[in-house]
Amino acid sequence: MTKTTAVINIENVVASSGLQHKLDLDAITKAFPTAEYRPEQFPGLVFRLKKPKTATLIFSSGKMVCTGAKSEGQAIKAVDKVVKELKNHGIIIMGRPQTKIQNIVASAGLGGRIDLEKATYKLGKTMYEPEQFPGLIYRMVSPKVVILLFASGKLVCTGAKKEEEVYTAVNKLHKNLEVEEIIHYEEV
Repeated sequence: MTKTTAVINIENVVASSGLQHKLDLDAITKAFPTAEYRPEQFPGLVFRLKKPKTATLIFSSGKMVCTGAKSEGQAIKAVDKVVKELKNHGIIIMGRPQTKIQNIVASAGLGGRIDLEKATYKLGKTMYEPEQFPGLIYRMVSPKVVILLFASGKLVCTGAKKEEEVYTAVNKLHKNLEVEEIIHYEEV
């Protein structure tokens, strides 16, 4: 039995932000022809950045939602860059946006096979219906995240508000799977 450490990748950080005033989305569309705004389909404007590669939804209320960042810092940087771009193109912006991380989604590989049946009984707070979905849904209490576990040893962690919560949750689960002998490593 060769124990491994979890390989964790942050896949998406979602941040919300807001200005304390309304925005004219038509004016933003005129200033940025690449911005996507179809009010008949969706009330927000999509403002894409190449660096960091993100998409920020901007609403007329002044609220913004940034998605696609690979870290907390990158999400905050992206919102600040969008606001700076708007200002540089004559859009009136008063004050600084207050940005808050809403959700972090990460993937991980544990390096061994997971006995999902056994995990269902040992972990608690799980849902496993293989006829409906091939993964086990585990609701961790602390940190408060939801982890989708697959027999392959791969998992998806969602609901974290800080990157450190992702690492804490995945490593805590990995250790628990080893202690309970739910994860099996290939002999080398």
